[in-house]
Amino acid sequence: MSTKTLVLNGPKRTVFQKIALHFQKHWRLHVLALPAFLSLLAFSYAPMFGVVLAFQKYSIQGGFFGSEWIGFKNFEFLFQTSDAWRITRNTVLYNIVFLLVNTSLSVLLAMLFNELYIKRLAKTLQTMIILPNFLSMAVVAIIAYAFLKSGNSGILNQIVKAFGGKMRDWYMYKPAWPFLLVFINAWRGVGYGSIVYVASISGISQEYYEAAVLDGASKFQQARYVTLPHLRKIITIMLIMSVGSLLKGDFGLFYNVTQNNGALYEVTDVIDTYIYRALKLLGDTGMSSAAGLYQSFVGLLLVILANWVVTKIDDESAMF
Repeated sequence: MSTKTLVLNGPKRTVFQKIALHFQKHWRLHVLALPAFLSLLAFSYAPMFGVVLAFQKYSIQGGFFGSEWIGFKNFEFLFQTSDAWRITRNTVLYNIVFLLVNTSLSVLLAMLFNELYIKRLAKTLQTMIILPNFLSMAVVAIIAYAFLKSGNSGILNQIVKAFGGKMRDWYMYKPAWPFLLVFINAWRGVGYGSIVYVASISGISQEYYEAAVLDGASKFQQARYVTLPHLRKIITIMLIMSVGSLLKGDFGLFYNVTQNNGALYEVTDVIDTYIYRALKLLGDTGMSSAAGLYQSFVGLLLVILANWVVTKIDDESAMF
């Protein structure tokens, strides 16, 4: 590293001297941040060494350093399998729909909360809507099963029967599952996702709304011309961050909630569930590592691409 001098507030100091002075002045803050830094190092950066598994025919006896190096052969499994198109299509399309639906509903929910004048009621409703996010997918799967199980014992079948409809075995009825998965994902995630937008709306100066009221703006017009423009940047940043997960499916949602039912694979199978089943059958650790690396690498490229597109449209709304 160059010892190029920097001049700030009088005397010349080297870069190393400035760093040392910074640590000396703010050492308490650095000590406070040390546990989080060590945690990040241990659980986020140290495991990155494991990417070598994606290029090895891993064996327990050989370990990281003794296993056979096979290059990109582990990646061939993803692209040569006959199901590659189906699982990629399902993963990408579901994530796009989840992203659009959840973002739209989260913003709408945040704006509705902002219009509640009884703050205690608003906080109570927020708590109720956020609670599903803290349920594990195993619990969500049990709740879903109570609604969807076949026969008269299923709640959904009872409702359908009451309206004169035909009862079904929902775990064998493929056309319903794209809508069910979108609904369950939104029910679980929209409330938690709205927190960011509620916080952003609370930071908007009331002077804008007062000026809009003086101009005769309705509540809809206030939302359109005041609230949404102020939320544009945070919505864009959240979308950019979410784009990186387009190739990663919610394993719990697609595996537990669907009961891993083979009759539904055409519309519920995603990359994560497919790789998990393949790992159980073949025990190929290198293949599953290659799939994870592929998903992460493509996700990084998508984030960079999305951010670049945003910079071309509105540079101030970009994440970096």
